[in-house]
Amino acid sequence: MAENTLLTKLADLEAKYNSLEQQISSPEVIADMKKFVQLNKEYKELEPIVAAGKNYSRLLNDLQAAKDILMNEKDEELKEIAREEVNDIEPQLPKLEEEIKVLLIPADPQDSKNAMIEIRGGTGGDEAAIFAGDLFRMYSKFCEKKGWKIEVNSQSEGAMGGFKEIVAKISGDKVYGTMKYESGVHRVQRVPQTETQGRVHTSAASVVVLPEADEFDIELNMADIRKDTFCSSGPGGQGVNTTYSAIRLTHIPTGIVVQCQDERSQLKNLDKAMAELRTRLYNLEYEKYLNEVSSTRKTMVSTGDRSAKIRTYNYPQSRVTDHRIGYTMYNLPVFMDGDIQELIDQLQIAENAERLKAAGE
Repeated sequence: MAENTLLTKLADLEAKYNSLEQQISSPEVIADMKKFVQLNKEYKELEPIVAAGKNYSRLLNDLQAAKDILMNEKDEELKEIAREEVNDIEPQLPKLEEEIKVLLIPADPQDSKNAMIEIRGGTGGDEAAIFAGDLFRMYSKFCEKKGWKIEVNSQSEGAMGGFKEIVAKISGDKVYGTMKYESGVHRVQRVPQTETQGRVHTSAASVVVLPEADEFDIELNMADIRKDTFCSSGPGGQGVNTTYSAIRLTHIPTGIVVQCQDERSQLKNLDKAMAELRTRLYNLEYEKYLNEVSSTRKTMVSTGDRSAKIRTYNYPQSRVTDHRIGYTMYNLPVFMDGDIQELIDQLQIAENAERLKAAGE
């Protein structure tokens, strides 16, 4: 991308950013909540690219000014200062240009959303449920490090611990854009707690991460929804088990069923269940987008295919291997304690490289 083309694109985006700033301050837009949310989201998404563009333009101007001094100034002291500035700025520009090129590629519009995460024990019986519990703990610790909030919607505990299935909502800054790489089958190789012979077994759990649908993303017709109430089971004390606070919603046209039993209040459970139902309906369309992306370029984000093995956790070797990028780390205990950002960074780098390659074709 030629320098002047890059500057033109950055100038156009800055003009759009300034226009959006004016629009979201106008009384007409403030009165229209749906439009305000949409424009404010666009405005926030442009902030990083506009900031990078301003920094890039400033560096180019400083570089030109320093080169002018070298060409025209006779004072050796001034020329030496200018030479140092040229030597300082020139190495920064290629890296900044690459960063800007990545920022210029349209981001997945879902990246800024909260996420719904579903973890299910797969092959391996009791050990798979225990591993599903380990994964949930790992993600809970990661959310804690990121300052994100995680709330359980529903859970079904395993006989020996862990979860047969657990569904939770994660709220925070750009949750889906970070967590989306976790979708897929996670495989564990270790001596199970349930094994007396000390042999290494392989078990698996599946993780599905969905971008949470906003109220404006999808409209639900209550006539299409059947609501059932039932007594909650699982943790929460005596009161949870004796009141009909748990909610099960069935979306009749699609057959999608969601339930929430984590709150004592039926109304709170209904709110959570409605949010999950909106998300699952919204993701029927979003999955088409993911399939479209994967048909045109390699992507590190798994579609709804529950058979896609993405990662192996090998306890005897203290090894974590991500099969999508062939990346291996030998710090399994730390990783399982929620220190997963390094691997997510590598997946994002690989994803950006593929997006850049696709944009250049």
